[in-house]
Amino acid sequence: MGERAAALPDSRGQWEAAVLREAKMAASSGCCLRPFSCELGLLSRPDGSAAFMQGDTSVLAALYGPAEAKGNRELPERAALEVVLRPKVGLPGVGERSREQLLRRTCEAVVLGGLHPRCSLSLGLQVLSDGGSLLSCCLNAACMGLLDAGLPLASLFCGVACALLPDGSLVLDPSTRQEQEARAVLTFAIDSTERKVLMASTKGTCSMEEMQQCIAAAQSAADTIFQFYRDSIRRRYSKS
Repeated sequence: MGERAAALPDSRGQWEAAVLREAKMAASSGCCLRPFSCELGLLSRPDGSAAFMQGDTSVLAALYGPAEAKGNRELPERAALEVVLRPKVGLPGVGERSREQLLRRTCEAVVLGGLHPRCSLSLGLQVLSDGGSLLSCCLNAACMGLLDAGLPLASLFCGVACALLPDGSLVLDPSTRQEQEARAVLTFAIDSTERKVLMASTKGTCSMEEMQQCIAAAQSAADTIFQFYRDSIRRRYSKS
């Protein structure tokens, strides 16, 4: 009790002001997620596949493996993971290469690769439409693809994007227009066990306090996404 009381503001007026600031932020921010949709097992050739849609953004993920690693890709103690991201049109560029690294890092944090030494895993992601929050949609498609393949995972993960608008409000899962208007866009990969941040990507500038606010909002939104995962898996395996 003593520690908690010491952390409270010194006066009732300060406490009320703090509550009012939080209420204003919650009211001004678009703390809601766009509608989700997911289809598992759409492709027959991969070992796992998922099409994930959030708002006007959709990504198709395909997972191949575990398979025998070839050449210098073989790792003696764990599976080697390759991630390839293809844009809707044209050839992959710097943006795709950067997102590939973030996606690979996130997947490696949860895939129990030590159970498949000297094997290879290949995750391909195809952007079907980009209406904003593309990296978070890629993360969600990747996780569902891993699940559909039945790979052993230490935990699930999800992607949540936050946009900080010029007026100070926070928008979750921003659209393309909201991203263009924002002074900062932050994307987080959140794990399902402890709600830890597995990966963070920042575009623009924000204060440390604002980043903490975005992390808290992303962790809260992750509950909704993980529940959606569970519902999607339940529907997938309840089909006769």
